[in-house]
This record gives sequence, structure tokens and C-alpha cells, in this order.
Amino acid sequence: MEIIASANQKGGVGKTTSVVTLAGLLAKNGSRVLMVDIDPQCSLTCYFGFTPELLDATSYHLFPVPGGNIDAVDMLIPLEEKNLVLLPSSPAIATVEKQLFDQKGMGFVISSALKGLRSHFDYIFIDTPPALGILMINALAACDKLLVPVQTEYLALKGLERMIGSLEMMARIRKKPLDYMIVPTMVDRRTQASLRSLQALRDNYRRNIWSGSIPVDTKFREASLLGRPLANAFPSSRGAKAYEALWHDLTRTHPSHVESDALEMA
Repeated sequence: MEIIASANQKGGVGKTTSVVTLAGLLAKNGSRVLMVDIDPQCSLTCYFGFTPELLDATSYHLFPVPGGNIDAVDMLIPLEEKNLVLLPSSPAIATVEKQLFDQKGMGFVISSALKGLRSHFDYIFIDTPPALGILMINALAACDKLLVPVQTEYLALKGLERMIGSLEMMARIRKKPLDYMIVPTMVDRRTQASLRSLQALRDNYRRNIWSGSIPVDTKFREASLLGRPLANAFPSSRGAKAYEALWHDLTRTHPSHVESDALEMA
């Protein structure tokens, strides 16, 4: 079983889209896949038509909060797509940082919760909030691989610099190296701005960037309106084919490590 997180400190770069599309692709091909939403914006949860505020048990309740410490297996929601399961989020998870800031070991809550699910799934994907804090730290501590989606535009590239700095910091508090791959997203080859940004990514992050890219594709929006992964709703679309290529490369390559000392997380 492999855990893959999708993270960036800038929003709107394709984190949730990457989780939904890859998870849907693998589930369609017969793998048992869990998607874990730990973002207070709950984009992943809403994608599949759920109202986060009406759910009784969400990733918020994995933490030692009032009404919390619920077993992860009791939160799982099987979806209409075969082999695909959701562990939803709610806006309440935004309060975890404030409630638990002085408690030790809070960076490993998600990792511990997912241990009991290892025999149930082949892959687990984690969707994260666009900010470095206890939630993203949990995802980075739990994952075996990290995807860093980056929109090919100037502000997203500036945000990536902060994200790489955070990964270097996180490398010092993990107990194993962190494999990460930068994934260029929303590439519009009709515009010079997008192409220049893509080239800048390739020039500045040669060791850790995927050789392909995810194009702008209106089918992503149509799939989200249907509440279905792109690979299921529009398998022949450019976006679906691009994520197929991404997964192929992820399984045959090993991105460079962010080396670390094994320091205990407070």
C-alpha cells in the first residue's frame, strides 16, 4: 500500500484535481483507492456531492478534539465509482491548529490513523490545505510520495519557492527521505506566458520536475459538475491522457530525495 499526498502552499494549482483524477484512474483499473480530505475548504468532499457541514464523522474527528478520536474506518464513504472510497473533511478541521498547538505528536495523527487501513487499500491519496501548518505536516509525515502541482503562471512559481523551502524544513523532521515530483498544471500552449513559466520550472527544478505536463482542458470542469473522476467520465480527454502518463512515470521513476536528519517532531 502506498500513500501519496498532493500539496502546495498556493491554492488553485490543481491539488484536488490531481487527487481525484489519479485516484479515479487507478480505481478504474482495479486498484482499491482511498482519498483522504484534510483541507478545511473541503474541495475533495464537495467534488463528490457531499455537504461537509452535514457529515457526522470527518477527518477532523481523527484528532483529539471534542467528539474526536474516531476510528478512520468508521468515516469511510464508498463512492459510486467502483473501488473508490472517500474519507471526507469539514470546515471544523481548520480549528485543529488552534486547539492542539501545545500538544506533542500532533504531526503524526493522520499517519497513525491510516495504519489501520493498510490492508483495505492499494493506494491512499491525501488532499491538503494550501498552507504550511499541522494539517500539511500530517500529510507530509504520512506520505510515501509527494506531488507538488504548480500552475504555469508567475505567482504560482513564486509560491513554489516557499513550498520547496518548507520541504527542506520538513526533511529535518521526517524519519525517512521525502520523494517529491513537481507537476506542471494548467499549461496553455497557446500563450507565451504559460510556455515561459513552464520553461522556467524546467530550468530551475530539473531534478524534481515531471517531464510532461497537465494541459488546460474544459473536460476537468465538466467532470467535476458530474461528480466523477475525469478518467471515468471522459477517458479519451487530453487531461485524462496526461494523468495516465504522469502515473506511468511516477511508477517507473524515483524523484530526488530531500535528505533529512531523523529528528523527532514536537
